[in-house]
Amino acid sequence: MDTKQTESFSNKKMNRRQMLKLTGVGAAGVLIGATGFGSVANSLGYSVVEDNLSVSNKIPFYGKHQSGIHTEVQQHIYFASLNVIATSKEELKELFKMWTPMAVKMMNGEEIGEPTTNYFVPAKDTGEAVGLSASNLTLTFGVGTSLFEKSELGLENLKPKELAQLPHFPKDQLDENFSNGDLCIQACAEDPQVAFHAVRNLIRAASGKVTLKWTQAGFNSFPQGNKKNTPRNLFAFKDGTGNPDVKNIKEMNEVVWVQPNDSVSWMTGGTYLVARKVQTHLETWDRTALGDQEATFGRHRDSGAPLGKKGEHEDMELSRIDSNGKPVVPITSHVHLAKQVKDRLLRRSFSYSSGIDPKTGIFDAGLLFISFQKDPKQFINIQNSLGRVDKLNEYITHRGSAIFACFPGIQKGSFIGESLFKA
Repeated sequence: MDTKQTESFSNKKMNRRQMLKLTGVGAAGVLIGATGFGSVANSLGYSVVEDNLSVSNKIPFYGKHQSGIHTEVQQHIYFASLNVIATSKEELKELFKMWTPMAVKMMNGEEIGEPTTNYFVPAKDTGEAVGLSASNLTLTFGVGTSLFEKSELGLENLKPKELAQLPHFPKDQLDENFSNGDLCIQACAEDPQVAFHAVRNLIRAASGKVTLKWTQAGFNSFPQGNKKNTPRNLFAFKDGTGNPDVKNIKEMNEVVWVQPNDSVSWMTGGTYLVARKVQTHLETWDRTALGDQEATFGRHRDSGAPLGKKGEHEDMELSRIDSNGKPVVPITSHVHLAKQVKDRLLRRSFSYSSGIDPKTGIFDAGLLFISFQKDPKQFINIQNSLGRVDKLNEYITHRGSAIFACFPGIQKGSFIGESLFKA
């Protein structure tokens, strides 16, 4: 056994791949069941830990709140904004009823229909997720402002007052091709093909009722593969420090979940989703000195700690000054400006890389910023605080913008959006 193998097994634990290497079983090892692996490992003094190939990775569809909001962040997202072409409230309701069992099946890692034996018709499921696990798939559904403006749907009186188009912010250069929409589907999973498969099949089944407006795929990577570690954006800085604890009910009620009397009754237990497609100008950033990069964010790049500190989660203490009497955390830094307001929100952002910008020849890459909040004003207040003086503006451009009202959770026997249609 070489040095690397010795280090890997030093804690007396191994996964199935390591077991194969140690025993020399090779490809034939796939025939050994779970009990067989355990027996071999135990005889050698090791315990087998499950790897991603042997864990079901299922997240419940039903619950008080929709999944994909307070769920542990996955590695991949496929976000879709849709236009509704259904011509009645009843037709839209039937769409959500149809989507509900499909979502349940896909989040369970199942095909949406029985395999067909008729070779003259299309299969019910497109098939690219066959053999893959559920991969922690979550599906989150929301409705946009424009849905309530379609008179043929008769939903005008049910529009929450909080659901309004976001204002124009400084430095916005929005492209309508990546903005707004009547509906949204957020599919998150540990496998990008599982996330794409979910959206693809929902859209396919809704033919004649919806059309795609815009989509964006994104990804996250976690240091040492530990979800407790904050992921980094493409600027190499940690993204998401300071998020509310999704397991803390009190905190989530204060920041994320719409409460009774906060809005229209059908939104109780729901939340508002803000999506912003932010292009990052990597070529400019990569020519910027590390010290200037850290001054832009107000944090140390490698540790994520506030400038002048060592721990990522230490208090910013914005009033600190250096030996020259200047603020340790620059007043034009991204974090300093964001901290000027008391509002908080829940971030679930993902990096994206979509080839090159055909107009400029530079990377078309950046951040699909997604936040959840009980009132969109929380996001608006923070964004206004950043304003024109945010030093990060030199390196980013906001290309897309959308806001959606996400339904409360779905109970067994109910369907997606039922609270809206019963209101």
